[in-house]
Amino acid sequence: MNLVHKMYQNAQKRERDRLMSGHDQRQELLMILPALILLFLFLLLPFLMSVELSCTNQRLVQGPVPTKFVGLRNYVRILSDPEFWQAFWNVMRFSLMVIPLQCGFALIMANFLNKLTMMKSFLRSLYFLPFITPMVIVTVIWQTIYQYPNGIMNTLVSFFSFGAVGPIEWLGSEFWAMPSIVLLSAWQAYGFQMIIYLGGLQNIPNEIYEAADIDGANGWEQFRFITWPSLINTNVLILIITTIQALKLFTQVNILTKGGPNGTTNTLVHYIYESGFVGQKIGYSAASSLLLFLLILGIFLVQRLSLSSLERN
Repeated sequence: MNLVHKMYQNAQKRERDRLMSGHDQRQELLMILPALILLFLFLLLPFLMSVELSCTNQRLVQGPVPTKFVGLRNYVRILSDPEFWQAFWNVMRFSLMVIPLQCGFALIMANFLNKLTMMKSFLRSLYFLPFITPMVIVTVIWQTIYQYPNGIMNTLVSFFSFGAVGPIEWLGSEFWAMPSIVLLSAWQAYGFQMIIYLGGLQNIPNEIYEAADIDGANGWEQFRFITWPSLINTNVLILIITTIQALKLFTQVNILTKGGPNGTTNTLVHYIYESGFVGQKIGYSAASSLLLFLLILGIFLVQRLSLSSLERN
């Protein structure tokens, strides 16, 4: 009789657990439902609408020509446009220049802060300040720094070269315009990567470094065999975020150079802006945006697969 009673109690308990589990799942669904609705309204729905727009000749201001379906004509025109490919190679060149500079400087500063015992919070906030300053403000400040011929940058070049190097037209030179934007962008955003690196460094146990000291490892050997391998997951996150941000370069170019000189600083986002809001070709601009999305998605997947295989090895 006791055995039957226990079996009945166990069955009741399983039923209560099942009902509670179902109740919890419904409660969790209701909690995330507002976020799902917002994601659909402001992310998925506009994306689907842009797919539809990319196959039309829609204009920003509707003229005498009615909107009609044009199929893949916009994509064919974009891929055969030399300006698109110039913008593509410009943004790839920018990414290859800014990522190592920005991430390398962020790692150096994070190492410096991690070893400090005094004023760490103050310096961390100070170094993070450029990142939280709006990019428009930062760009206007750097525009005065790059001013030709009497800007601060030219003054520094003249001082350190003892007058041997004349004033450089930083934003008007085809050679110097892109490196100038790279330097500005790396300085403005390195604080974000620095904070992430600092968090990764603080998760490495000090006992490992103490053991390395006892074994006679110097600073470079500790960084090479302890710090760098321990930051592999942090590096994956930072590389992906920095690459995506680099591919979306727009504000600095739009304020400083407008894509010039001779298109050497034109980027994909600036190309999309020019075609959509200046040229008023919304359908064409939507197709360009989708190509940029596919580019970012492809680079993200390649990076993720490459870094995952590296982690496994």
